[in-house]
Amino acid sequence: MVIRQVNLETVCGITSVLPKNSKAEVAFAGKSNVGKSSLINGLVNRKALARTSSQPGKTQTINFYNVNDEVYLVDLPGYGYAKVSQSEKEKWGKLIEKYLNGSSQLRAVFLLIDIRHEPGANDKMMYEWICHNGYQPIIIATKLDKIKRSQLQKQLKLIRQGLNVLPGTQIIPFSAETKQGRDEIWTTIEQLCCGETFSDDKEK
Repeated sequence: MVIRQVNLETVCGITSVLPKNSKAEVAFAGKSNVGKSSLINGLVNRKALARTSSQPGKTQTINFYNVNDEVYLVDLPGYGYAKVSQSEKEKWGKLIEKYLNGSSQLRAVFLLIDIRHEPGANDKMMYEWICHNGYQPIIIATKLDKIKRSQLQKQLKLIRQGLNVLPGTQIIPFSAETKQGRDEIWTTIEQLCCGETFSDDKEK
């Protein structure tokens, strides 16, 4: 997809009312510091649209990025490791659940997993929770450039087994550094939103 315009249109906190968007939405969930902001920046060819941070738990809101006025990329709060109180984490959980259950335009949820490590307890919990809310997560295995090519299949198998993924689950390896996997993610988004009018242009 050629990115003609993109902007952070809506930011929803714990007490916010979710927007009633008329365009398709795809959401991105993942552990704190797994690379959600870097992924979104990579997808839209921007360096700092989504703020990246070495501090876990930076994203504490649901952020709606409008791309070409055709689709929304929805950045969900990161889970795990954030230095906040348990009650605050529970509020974020309720915020995410409210979105998953309340959005009429949500087409799919992408779950980001660090390809270097076996999925942790929080990853497994999030995967099962997304499934429980009626979605079959698509896995994005981030930080692809941090492993050797010869390790790829072994690490993907770790993710499949660690999450006990549903049969047919798509796993897309991605690197924010090299942009490997970017086109595959966009192709998947376009297929998920096939009822929408998307640009036919392809990135040169």
